[in-house]
Amino acid sequence: MDIKDAVALRIRELCGEKGITVNALAYSAGISPSTLFSMLNDKSKNPGVVTIQKVCDGLDITIAEFFRSPLFDDLEQVIR
Repeated sequence: MDIKDAVALRIRELCGEKGITVNALAYSAGISPSTLFSMLNDKSKNPGVVTIQKVCDGLDITIAEFFRSPLFDDLEQVIR
């Protein structure tokens, strides 16, 4: 799994835990739904840290909480 896939899965996981839709998260994060959906699909290959921070703000969690997940433990190495 790469970082993009892990971020997308984590966003979906947290939406499920919080009981909110992706559209509701986009609204509370202050980003467009298309931006968030591009992070969840293959359109955005490199989700920016500022956008991830906005997602965290919309979920009312810290960025540390976002990345505190087994999804990020065994990511593929980027530089080979």
